[in-house]
Amino acid sequence: MSTAERSETVLRVFDTAFGDLLAQDPAAFRVKFRKMAASAFAFYRGTACLFYADVADGGAYAGHGGDFLDGRTGRVWIHGDLHAENFGTYLNAEGRLVFNVNDFDEAYVGAFTWDVQRLAASLALIGYAKALSDGTITELVRCFAEAYRAQISRLVATGRAEAYTLDTSTGPVLEVLRRARVRTRVSMLDTDTVVEGHDRRFLLGNGAIELDPETRAEVLAAFDAYRDTLPPASRARPDALRVKDVVGRRGIGIGSAGLPSYNLLLEGPTDALENDVIIYLKQGQTPAVSRHVTDPAIRSYFRHEGHRTVISQRALQAHSDPWLGHTVLHGRGQLVAEVSPYATDLDWTDLHEPADLLAVTEYLGRATATMHAAADESSSGHSLVPFSTEHAIDEAIGRDEAGFTAMLVDFAHTYGARTRTDHQLFVDLYRNARIPGL
Repeated sequence: MSTAERSETVLRVFDTAFGDLLAQDPAAFRVKFRKMAASAFAFYRGTACLFYADVADGGAYAGHGGDFLDGRTGRVWIHGDLHAENFGTYLNAEGRLVFNVNDFDEAYVGAFTWDVQRLAASLALIGYAKALSDGTITELVRCFAEAYRAQISRLVATGRAEAYTLDTSTGPVLEVLRRARVRTRVSMLDTDTVVEGHDRRFLLGNGAIELDPETRAEVLAAFDAYRDTLPPASRARPDALRVKDVVGRRGIGIGSAGLPSYNLLLEGPTDALENDVIIYLKQGQTPAVSRHVTDPAIRSYFRHEGHRTVISQRALQAHSDPWLGHTVLHGRGQLVAEVSPYATDLDWTDLHEPADLLAVTEYLGRATATMHAAADESSSGHSLVPFSTEHAIDEAIGRDEAGFTAMLVDFAHTYGARTRTDHQLFVDLYRNARIPGL
């Protein structure tokens, strides 16, 4: 494919994925695209749509991984945007700090290979940005592939997965958990709120905007509907669901550009002001992979994009956010979850030594396998994947273990190079005003 043809492909995919939201809020997309222009990895984070155009529907990379797909392994719950920075910490429903996969906005049902391929290519991009040799990048991807395969086998044999907590983690992952542990709810509340008249309210500015009475009433009505979607443990605390204040926000991040959202300040589990809780209500987005998985049984399973995100996250996480739920606002599905002081993302900035990089990558492989294994009918309670995911994947990889690792290594290098070239094409398209609507 020539440079001109690839540029047209990028523009076409962008128009399909971003066209409607871009038309509604071009300023947010100018911010998004400038962030994506900063590096090939940032570009990759923002272009799951391009990835699926390449790996699905007869795309240029659709043949990679096909030997490991069948009627079952091609139809499992997947994260949908699994790259090396979509891991981090959160406080689970049992009150434990956990290191695991996060950000399930793109989750859907599809080929398990798409998740592991997307992660492998992201490792190649990070490695290239750190000026690692091709041999070292190969070692990282092999480490991920082998850890994934070993964890799948372990889950088949034992049926048990160890959570990565302060008690069970080591090395850089333990340090990530320790940094999250010293964060406090009070510090977060003091940043985003102010105490007036013996109670808290939101501070305006820094992205928070006051709502007009009509919009505020609509958000509160959507919140009332959301409460019915909470797990029973959360619904059992009615005092903790009293809304103190509401503000509007507008998504300008790489993944949330143009999506309207709202923050709600809730009474905490006690009268003490340091227990107050902030939750967000955000419009669900159409997952990139759903444009290439057209099975009506999958599409009809979800009432709206907020419902899809919540159902998918609960399927893929053994213990998810107790505030996780969904609702509808202005006819569009919404995701609702906590703004938690304990939610942190894995930061690769200070990871340079091969031993540290390999240690983290091994955790990523095990966490990815555990996520895939959690998401079947027996574990998650959802009928959309009516078989044991880990057994299906174990059988598929078991037919050619060496070939599975080799496939991921080849894909990581090949697609990493493709992405670096696409990034430069994108920068030229953007700076020369060739992206429509901007």
